[in-house]
Amino acid sequence: MTHLETISRETGIAIGSVTSTAKLLAEGGTVPFISRYRKEQTGLLDEVQITTIRDRMLQLAELDTRRSAVLKSLEERSLLTPELKKKLEAATTLSAVEDLFAPYRPKRQTRATKAIERGLTPLADWLLANQPADPADEAAKWVDPEKDVPTAADALAGARDIIAERVADDATLRGQVRKTYEEEATVSSKIMYGKDEEEGAQKFRDYFEWSEPLKSIPSHRMLAIRRGEKEGFLLMRVEVPLERITRHALPAWVTAAGPAGTQVTQAVEDGCKRLLMPSMETEARLFAKKRADETAIGVFAENLRELLLASPLGEKRLLAIDPAFRTGCKTVVLDRSGKLLHHTVLYATAGSNNQLYEAAVELTTLVKKFQIEAIAIGNGTGSRETEAFVKKLKLPSTIPVVSVNESGASIYSASDVAREEFPNEDVTVRGAVSIGRRLMDPLAELVKIDPKSIGVGQYQHDVEQRALKHSLDDTVVSCVNAVGVELNTSSKQLLSYVSGLNSTLAENIVAYRNENGAFASRTELKKVPRLGEKAFEQAAGFIRVHGAKHPLDSSAVHPERYPLVERMAADLSCTVQDLLDREDLRKKLDLKKYISTDVGLPTLKDIVAELAKPGRDPRKQFELFSFQEGIDKPGDLKVGMKLPGIVTNVTAFGAFVDVGVHQDGLVHVSQLADHFIRDASEVVKVGQKVHVTIVEVDLKRNRIALSMKAKPDLENRRAAPGDRDSRGPRPQRDNRSSAAAPSIDWFSLALEKSKKK
Repeated sequence: MTHLETISRETGIAIGSVTSTAKLLAEGGTVPFISRYRKEQTGLLDEVQITTIRDRMLQLAELDTRRSAVLKSLEERSLLTPELKKKLEAATTLSAVEDLFAPYRPKRQTRATKAIERGLTPLADWLLANQPADPADEAAKWVDPEKDVPTAADALAGARDIIAERVADDATLRGQVRKTYEEEATVSSKIMYGKDEEEGAQKFRDYFEWSEPLKSIPSHRMLAIRRGEKEGFLLMRVEVPLERITRHALPAWVTAAGPAGTQVTQAVEDGCKRLLMPSMETEARLFAKKRADETAIGVFAENLRELLLASPLGEKRLLAIDPAFRTGCKTVVLDRSGKLLHHTVLYATAGSNNQLYEAAVELTTLVKKFQIEAIAIGNGTGSRETEAFVKKLKLPSTIPVVSVNESGASIYSASDVAREEFPNEDVTVRGAVSIGRRLMDPLAELVKIDPKSIGVGQYQHDVEQRALKHSLDDTVVSCVNAVGVELNTSSKQLLSYVSGLNSTLAENIVAYRNENGAFASRTELKKVPRLGEKAFEQAAGFIRVHGAKHPLDSSAVHPERYPLVERMAADLSCTVQDLLDREDLRKKLDLKKYISTDVGLPTLKDIVAELAKPGRDPRKQFELFSFQEGIDKPGDLKVGMKLPGIVTNVTAFGAFVDVGVHQDGLVHVSQLADHFIRDASEVVKVGQKVHVTIVEVDLKRNRIALSMKAKPDLENRRAAPGDRDSRGPRPQRDNRSSAAAPSIDWFSLALEKSKKK
């Protein structure tokens, strides 16, 4: 209960909601299930609040584990006093526990431990007592060459070392100094001596001489400086003036003036400078790194959510092209379920007149033969040239030509998942298939790739990888369950993210499906090996079985509520299918009549909403987008030009936008709107279609600056330090143009030939 009260106090969530949520989590409930189907018990908590409770419970469990280890260590060494035990049990943070343990922690040999071994502890106690006698006279009593204390000065030095370590280990002082670092510390960075001319140093040039307050440094700048330090180009410090530290220490340890007080003052200043401040700097660096990681991970997770929930084109007969120049465009044909029907290579971007002619003939023939309904073109090398080639063929206007973000497609094509799906095809074919399937259903295809490979984050390789994976996995789970999964067509990768399932159960489901045919109902899931009642409870509401005997099996209504819906239908003298089909019947329902101890109005409203649109897809309707024709490479851009674009990445400081020139441009946060914007995510999302103005083109450094303001400032264009490099290394796109168009109209010839075929 202490932990639950702590969480309630920290989050502002009612203690009853925290308690119920913690109980549901302890019973094996997943975040999506609890959020969707246990609203009355949680008090309508959303996924973010439930996740916060879950993660904080884990953190407090770690605190308990560490506290127990400290208590055990102290008890075994007979160092645990009732007062110390009470303080440890009352500690609410790991830092507080470590501060209390610091004086008793087994240490390697230090100057203080050596002085203690030489028997100088009584002299240190004498100095702290501020005796009126001359310290030199008192120290003379402890001179012992055999104990490596040849003079009184050596004895005093050893005593000061003991005091210095006591000061550095003082729990109260450490707490005060930690707060000082959090509020007053400055982060500074300098170029390492002799490194400024080395290759790779220039990307950190903004930080060759840089400083700003620790408490306000943005995540991307902290991570940029740390990366520069890691690569050996920068020296980073987190500092507070010594006098800001000794202001806490001196009054607590120097209790009187005089010669003894002078010795103690020296010891306190030494303890602060030599021991305490380096320790606090290390803590501050870790704290700043953790805070920067949390921000960067949050940005990555939000971008990933937008990408996963991108509008699907839906089930279409598709021709997908992975563009290239020298090796030709890998082209595949997919049926409406994404099954590979045909693949070939078209030399549509470069080659002889004959190759271009043959490519045009083959492509138009494929469109006609397979009754193609849409064409997907990867946005990598040669994409604009391929798009121009396809559009010159003058295919039916009903066939949209869509540019598809292919980030991570190469990762998928070489993965075990791809090899399992297409054991007899090479990586080029697999990559083209992935591009096509992404257009059909981005979520179903992207779950096959490690989220870190999709490239929608900032400094994703610098943040704590376990925390990143945890957050991204949560995001994928949330998206998959928000959309729902068709049981009879979904891949095992997609099924593994369904609430209550895992990779093993997903494999078992697919194996059962392959052996026994399509599932006829949700309840048939219970026949899958190792899928028990709890897993079924957690998963069933997010599974869809279209064409099932029970009409609710294709909806988000949980099977546990089928009897309730059947009762509603019976009260209206109709069938469940009638309730799904007729709005007038649904309007007659008096929901208050169906409230019970475990079903409240929120759940009843969800059920009626689902009856109105069973199994509805929460994603937006697909909208066709086209880049500006004739703008294919950075050299085509001119300052002041207004162009359509797609947001490819959002960071705290701005958004990267693809305008169709194989190099994303940056809209700095100051250029996102005509009013003040604190964070780019307030204005734009990944995948959003926008209109931008070109404000700067740097061909030498391959950089493009953009603006979304109504009246952009074309003079003041410089972004804040480090903003442009915040994503780290980016994939290089080939900016070569295709060969000049031949003089003959081979497009027309190809069309004529395809018609004859």
